[in-house]
Amino acid sequence: MDFDGAQYLVIGTFRKSGVRVDTPVWFAEDGDSLFVVSNNQAGKVKRLRNSPRCQIAPCTMLGKPTGPWHDSEAWLLQDEQEIKRAHRALKRKYGWQMLMLDTGAWIGGRIRQRSYIRIRRP
Repeated sequence: MDFDGAQYLVIGTFRKSGVRVDTPVWFAEDGDSLFVVSNNQAGKVKRLRNSPRCQIAPCTMLGKPTGPWHDSEAWLLQDEQEIKRAHRALKRKYGWQMLMLDTGAWIGGRIRQRSYIRIRRP
């Protein structure tokens, strides 16, 4: 699959006008899902509240796609067990980098401002 070995994923979420907005993100795979963590005030989170429609592709750190785009759907996680599953998958993949992100969010008081996103794997 296109995402095997990729460090970054570009997720294209859609404004109400239909315009796609692309954002490179960290992601982790677990079964038929890809998980992403984001600040709950980020534009992609706001756009996903309006519609689960998205497009995804593996990408570079700067968001340049390195593979084909795929139509998909994404949802904001609400269930505590699913959130823990997503966080474990991200920790497994990014290790000390995720630990640093968690530590910075905890120290800065932003740990409760997180949204976890589940993307249906194409």
